[in-house]
Amino acid sequence: MEHVANRLFCPLLLTALALLGCRRPPDTPAPVAAGDSIDHQQMVRLLAERKAAGLTDDRLFGDRDLREAEALLERPHLSEWEEFGARFIAGIATKRLGRYRESIAHLRRAYALIQDTPEAVKASLPGIEHRTLFELAGACLRLGETENCVACQNRDRCIFPIQDGGVHENQQGSLMAVQCLERLLEEDPDHLGAKWLLNLAQMTLGKFPDAVPPEHRLPADRVTSDVDFPPFVNVAADAGLNVVSLSGGVIIDDFDGDRRLDVVTSDWGDAGQLVFFRNQGEGKFQQQIDEAGFRGLYGGLNLLQADYDNDGDLDILVLRGAWRPLGASPPYNSLLQNDGRGRFQDVTFAAGLAEPPFPTQTAAWADYDCDGDLDLYVGNEQYDCQLFENDGQGRFTDVAARAGVANGLFTKAVVWGDYNGDGFPDLYVSNYGQPVEGGDLSGAGGYLTSQTGQPNRLYRNNQDGSFTDVAEDLGVHRPLLSFPAWFWDFNNDGHLDLFVATYDGTVDDVAADAFGMPHQSESMRLYQGDGQGGFQDVTAAARLNRLSLTMGANFGDLNNDGFLDFLLGTGHPNYEALMPNQMYLNQQGRRFVDVTIAGGFGHLQKGHGVAFADIDNDGDQDVFAELGGAFPGDTAANALFENPGFGNHWTCIRLIGTASNRSAIGARIHLEFTDQDELRHVYRWVGSGGSFGANPLRQEIGLGQATVIGKLEITWPGGGRQHFQDVPVDQFIEIREGSARPDFL
Repeated sequence: MEHVANRLFCPLLLTALALLGCRRPPDTPAPVAAGDSIDHQQMVRLLAERKAAGLTDDRLFGDRDLREAEALLERPHLSEWEEFGARFIAGIATKRLGRYRESIAHLRRAYALIQDTPEAVKASLPGIEHRTLFELAGACLRLGETENCVACQNRDRCIFPIQDGGVHENQQGSLMAVQCLERLLEEDPDHLGAKWLLNLAQMTLGKFPDAVPPEHRLPADRVTSDVDFPPFVNVAADAGLNVVSLSGGVIIDDFDGDRRLDVVTSDWGDAGQLVFFRNQGEGKFQQQIDEAGFRGLYGGLNLLQADYDNDGDLDILVLRGAWRPLGASPPYNSLLQNDGRGRFQDVTFAAGLAEPPFPTQTAAWADYDCDGDLDLYVGNEQYDCQLFENDGQGRFTDVAARAGVANGLFTKAVVWGDYNGDGFPDLYVSNYGQPVEGGDLSGAGGYLTSQTGQPNRLYRNNQDGSFTDVAEDLGVHRPLLSFPAWFWDFNNDGHLDLFVATYDGTVDDVAADAFGMPHQSESMRLYQGDGQGGFQDVTAAARLNRLSLTMGANFGDLNNDGFLDFLLGTGHPNYEALMPNQMYLNQQGRRFVDVTIAGGFGHLQKGHGVAFADIDNDGDQDVFAELGGAFPGDTAANALFENPGFGNHWTCIRLIGTASNRSAIGARIHLEFTDQDELRHVYRWVGSGGSFGANPLRQEIGLGQATVIGKLEITWPGGGRQHFQDVPVDQFIEIREGSARPDFL
């Protein structure tokens, strides 16, 4: 918590955080253990060098912009216009660094100066007066968030609509924000962003809706829900998982072989420590950074797991460098090899995955050539993507150019799935768009935008080591500004469908959507597969033609009815981008209903890695959300939403490959059972779910009211099949490829 507490306003903040159970991983030097390999030591050294450089000259994580603005302010005889520019930059820079009271002081002075600036001078920056006031409101609102939501967590904090325990106790920040927003709306009544934030600010004060003028007030149906769905409560603090961090990824899986799910989280900052939470049972977790060998492994916007070396335990891939400007220090990824007890060694260099280092936050494992070991596709930004073929001995070779899957676009998600049912995994690549020159996150207050969107790719596996892009032919190349994606079977017809989330819009578009006004942003897409290699766009029919600036996302079965639901983690880097994360409940594979408000999932902090997992082994899936923004001051505590239970039956199946890859990634599970006199079929494919956040590889499957699984069929990646009959429900099951019977654990 050092980079928040020491730079903010309250010297007692660290003590308060400790008392409240809100922790940030300690930042101590990485010890060199006797067993640390040369490769591991080399990666720790490189990441330490990157951290040191980032805290000084890096425009994203360092204070370079602030130092330049302060140097300008020290010059004699500054004009008011020159001082305005320096104050504005200093205000943005200190806000980015989490020094909110300094930011407020700079932006207040900047606003006073711009009001006295001649109109002819202001004309060179249209709208700058309102922009300054809006930035000031954002700094004030963030001050309130930090004092009340980050530093003083409880179960209701930051959950939209804010009420009850979510109302701020220290109200100074929100009161100042309201003053700014009301003044801005007096001058510009149509400012959508200001209208949206005014409603949020008054909620934090406990004065919504009465204190919001009717012309600016959110419609009643946007802050209430008539859906019959029980609330999930954020129990991250109780579980010991409420670490404060910037944006990052999450994996939930069993890394030490004790059949309890552990949690791994990352923080994309150059000083963001990778964290291992070992499951202690009874819903409690303990941080074990040193015990896991993680000390000194910094950064990583996304994570995923797989047994890449087929030795029976799960290894970890850490992905780094996404959204960073060209010319930044090399963003090495990390492949962390597990010793079977949950201690890891970095083997990136030995495995052939280190050179050349490209910026990325997305990758996916699959046995694309069906030879029994896992290959790896890495989706890079601004560079060609990489397809690493596994030689079966723990070393990889990039064959992307030969295979025809280099892509060459700005990649934000990659997912494997056998969409045409020929036994060979195909590859979907979600592309965001080329960044505007100078439009990276290092810009003052700005975030990455694109000139034009780029079509997505669907690479059909030709079964000979090559692929053919058929996305446009099959009509699955949109949205053009997309981010997370996944293959799944949302309607349980046995065929893989495709979901692609959009990352198009601004807080003004979010506000327009909330106020029921039109906007130009693309909606997410749901493509229904026919199993023969074709797709149909069913977005509107499924009621998913909605706006969502989606970053992290994943799917699971909230109510154990056998149909897959999903959570979208929302936001963009700017501080004013406060928007609820969104949960959609599957209605028997026909359509989806928004249960964000009813279920209490509408956390307003930036949503990144998402995982659905039965984290307490009670038979239903809980939901973990890794929260936090891009800039050093935009930290948040992670959330764990506990499932209240729905009274349905379930099964949990772990597959172990022998001829197939040991993780069984790509295997299909088919269950047939009778649920309230209806014969039903449910299908699952083994994998970690969506493309930003990793579910357990064991498959947690809802069965409704079924009391026995009549038929259970496994189709392995190599084509082999196993059949079992009359399998009991509410059991943890382990099935080894080729075994005559399942093991009940």
